[in-house]
Amino acid sequence: MVVYLYRWKLKAGREPEFKASWALVTQALRQNCGSKGSRLHLSSNGDWLGYAQWPSPEARDSCQFSSPEFSRARASMKEAIEISYPEERLAVEEDFLVF
Repeated sequence: MVVYLYRWKLKAGREPEFKASWALVTQALRQNCGSKGSRLHLSSNGDWLGYAQWPSPEARDSCQFSSPEFSRARASMKEAIEISYPEERLAVEEDFLVF
């Protein structure tokens, strides 16, 4: 299991658009590429963080899924982002999350 951490500063007023697009992209990656899902967080400093689980780096990197709706959602996310920080890959050492 591997986790990717994403962090963004969004353009003012674009949060609803970003959240809706993020949800569509996340669901498509789960259904078509083997992603284990993602969580979206809003930090106390106003940054948005995405936490995405994948079975392996290879599973994520080999995802070739595309559709018109998926492409529009990804473009919408990018348009809503003011600053995109470098992503981080995290190894899961212990896991006590409860669903």
